Amino acid sequence: MSREKLSFVALNAPASREALERLRARYPSVPVAEADVIVALGGDGFMLETLHAHVDRHVPIYGMNKGTVGFLMNDYSEEGLVERIRGAMVASIHPLAMRAACTDGHVIEAVAINEVALLRQTRQAAKIRISIDGRVRLSELVCDGVLVATPAGSTAYNLSAHGPILPVSSGVLALTPISAFRPRRWRGAILPRDSRVSFEVLDPGYRPVSATADNIEARDVVEVTVHENREVVFSILFDPEHGLEERILKEQFIP
Repeated sequence: MSREKLSFVALNAPASREALERLRARYPSVPVAEADVIVALGGDGFMLETLHAHVDRHVPIYGMNKGTVGFLMNDYSEEGLVERIRGAMVASIHPLAMRAACTDGHVIEAVAINEVALLRQTRQAAKIRISIDGRVRLSELVCDGVLVATPAGSTAYNLSAHGPILPVSSGVLALTPISAFRPRRWRGAILPRDSRVSFEVLDPGYRPVSATADNIEARDVVEVTVHENREVVFSILFDPEHGLEERILKEQFIP
């Protein structure tokens, strides 16, 4: 894979835009449509936006952190950028596919790199039935919500909801409740990556629920199905000493 032709994109924020201008002045660049590698300047949210925006091009993304956390980003440095990109490791990620049926008959389909999350829309707790591969596993979960996370997304919203951290090579998905009220002691499940998860919203009129796949939201859903889409692959480039697998492993030892 060639990594010679670079294109730079940046979050619309002062620090990111200033970095964009400096890098374009220092390194040759091409339009995004001609690039071998896209260099994204921002935070994790901007990395997700960039990946989604260029999913059809199958071009790898090399991120440099000009945001807050930067879990999916490399450290920002203007020195030796071309050499860093040439030596970078590729993390290949298969996203989740979401199909959300809404009360008005609309069906919304989207892919998620981090997670698909169902959330209550009002003060009323959500009531959700969960099935795995066509078999009901939890007849009624009373909660603020529930999510399915990829290994790459397991350190994001999933971790904040007390879900497990999953190594990239683990071949599993995390099914994690968000503030479960009943059953109170249910902490979620770890599922094989080829599982098909179905969520049925109970009483959607009185207890409305939304579903989000990364930055795509469906409101007033009645049924949501989630599975890993093996036909789509996102490629993220990491400096060898800070690969995605190493980052996720380190997260398990942060007190």
